[in-house]
Amino acid sequence: MNNKICVVTGANSGLGFETAKALAAQGARVVLLSRSADKGQEALDKIFTATQNDQLELMTVDLSSQASIRETGQKILTKYPVIDTLVNNAGTWISKHSLTEDGVETMFAVNHLAYVLMTHVLYPALRQAPDGRIVCVASDSHFQFKINYEDLNLTDKYHGLRAYAQSKGANVMFVSELHKRKLEENVSAYAIQPGLVKTDIGVKRTNWLHALAWKIRRSGGVSPAEGAQCQIFCASAAEAQGQSGLYWDKCKPKPSAKYTYVEEERARLWEMCMEMCGIEKFFG
Repeated sequence: MNNKICVVTGANSGLGFETAKALAAQGARVVLLSRSADKGQEALDKIFTATQNDQLELMTVDLSSQASIRETGQKILTKYPVIDTLVNNAGTWISKHSLTEDGVETMFAVNHLAYVLMTHVLYPALRQAPDGRIVCVASDSHFQFKINYEDLNLTDKYHGLRAYAQSKGANVMFVSELHKRKLEENVSAYAIQPGLVKTDIGVKRTNWLHALAWKIRRSGGVSPAEGAQCQIFCASAAEAQGQSGLYWDKCKPKPSAKYTYVEEERARLWEMCMEMCGIEKFFG
């Protein structure tokens, strides 16, 4: 990974922080994306102290805002015409139904459409890399609920578990469909399952009951450093090169939910997401 360009979303904490640190330790030039400049700078300083890698850069982005994603993505694209790895890592879990400024249910916007749009914006640079990689952090929670095509915003049947599972299922389907549609053999896409990890995702924007449930549940999880191993592997390991379009767990491919293999549904979701993001030509 020496001098390779890696972009990591949600790099200020949890899995994203550990991924950025691991890639920096391997000699990569890492662009850390964080919503908070202060938290992002704190993370960057910690990574520098741990790795002594001075090729670290912080950029801020609000992944719930498509305008912000496009603006930050263009800044990255202008500075780095070749990008070796994009790790779509950032995610959220919210108890109460809410919509973003773009009129999208917040978890679907942050956990999925941000992946789609950031990949779209940076794809011209990823296709220039000899071994371009797009890593999307999904979850086994996608086995619990299918995609609600009639109401992606879940206005009638909202629950945090349903919304999160839907967004993670969409991640898996996006990776599969991206692999099917891309023309470049030098670009690979991976959906990964980090497992149950001791992070704060379930306490930041949740009610007291959901926060308590998450604190109890995460006590049986692994550390962020351990949970990030699969995404680090797919982002950097030679053994993962070219193994595109698959769902990974513990650094090995495994089957995803049956509905994620239905080509008509994958194509339907792809087109819906293109429209929601205002993308006319994904690879254009």
